[in-house]
Amino acid sequence: MTPDSTATDYSLQTRLLIVFSILLGVFLSLTGVVLDGAFRNSIEAGAQDRLQGQIYLLLAGADEENGEFFFLETLQEPRFSQLDSGLYGFINSTNAGELWRSDSARAFSFPEPEILQQLINVGETRFDRVAIEDEETYFILRYGILWEDDNEYSFSVVENAAPYYSEISNFRTNLWSWLGGVAVLLLLIQFYLMKWGLSPLQRMANDLKQIELGSKDKLEGDYPRELRGVTNNLNVLIESERKQQSRYRTTLGDLAHSLKTPLAVIAGILPKLKENPTNESGEQLDSVNDQLDRMSQIVTYQLQRAVQSNNSSSLGKHVNAATAIEKVLDALAKVYTDKGMELETQIDQSAVFNGDERDLMEVLGNILDNAFKYGDKKIRVGLIRSGADKRDLNIIVEDDGPGVPADKQEFILQRGARADTLVQGQGIGLAVVTDIVSSYGGEIGVEKSDLGGAKIKILFRKD
Repeated sequence: MTPDSTATDYSLQTRLLIVFSILLGVFLSLTGVVLDGAFRNSIEAGAQDRLQGQIYLLLAGADEENGEFFFLETLQEPRFSQLDSGLYGFINSTNAGELWRSDSARAFSFPEPEILQQLINVGETRFDRVAIEDEETYFILRYGILWEDDNEYSFSVVENAAPYYSEISNFRTNLWSWLGGVAVLLLLIQFYLMKWGLSPLQRMANDLKQIELGSKDKLEGDYPRELRGVTNNLNVLIESERKQQSRYRTTLGDLAHSLKTPLAVIAGILPKLKENPTNESGEQLDSVNDQLDRMSQIVTYQLQRAVQSNNSSSLGKHVNAATAIEKVLDALAKVYTDKGMELETQIDQSAVFNGDERDLMEVLGNILDNAFKYGDKKIRVGLIRSGADKRDLNIIVEDDGPGVPADKQEFILQRGARADTLVQGQGIGLAVVTDIVSSYGGEIGVEKSDLGGAKIKILFRKD
């Protein structure tokens, strides 16, 4: 395992789960902090409002005489009269200091009394928090007034903040408990939703595994719209790879079959040269050389076909079909000279094949070789232009042999299929022809000839 390989060990689902978990944690943490701060501010604002009300109570009940303050009636807030109640009232003067304190503050010693003595402007309200280390925290609200004697005084209310912070603490505990529970719930929901959302990818991986094991031929089923392009392209790739492998497997068989005719020509000529040397030996040796050259071309051609998926790159070429068919007929006439075949031809000398000459030679070599092989005494060959503009090419080969039964006329076009198993052959010649014709978008058919044998019809269309 390389140092970087650990990063690839996590599945896509695990990675997304980790990312969303981090985002969820950050979001809920920020939410908790914001809510906690908002609740704290709300509690302190509420405390300030309540203390402001207590200030108004003191102002409503206070009176002053000779610099001393007193109250004509009992204050409405009973905690001012209860010793150490946690709510304390003070009246101070900047010059004279403390002028009055509530009964609740008789035994109360404020940790920072100078705060109550600080100058405060008339009509100004000042709210403070005083935290004593390792002790309690107090809320202080002071209000400056100008009394009837034109002296400035400060009315102050001090309250123990412990109940408020206890409420904040309880809220904080509940808040983080709820947020923690929500986080767990959302993670579970997220896990199952993500598992459901990524299930098509898991199904695709399983299907690909089944294809690898040979249990399936392609990706099937209803995939989401976003994956259909991927599945379609994978199916095309799988089918192309399968065809390519099939083409590799059949190339050797096609190659052997393609070399059969040139080898037969050579095998027929060489014994004659040895037994009956004549003045024509030089011409016959030239024929042998021609067949050897053709064998070399066939090897190259078949190997190219093994790696090509179609012949579209050759459609721009123009081959004289008449010359090609005459060359093949001449070679086969020498191979089957002992049969003394009567040859009837109808060849349009201007006929053109739009494609690779080697493809045309392969087609002609196979169907004409079959005609010579299965024919009895007569062969009819037609090379005709057709179509509205005479650009289509028709190749018709007939013989007077046993023919092909109607129920086998489609069968013999398949690889390895032969109507006559008594005659030597591999049964792939017409399959090769069918493959080539199909690659050009052409048509091939087998019928019964009026000569009594088989009739092979091939049509190459020029679009």
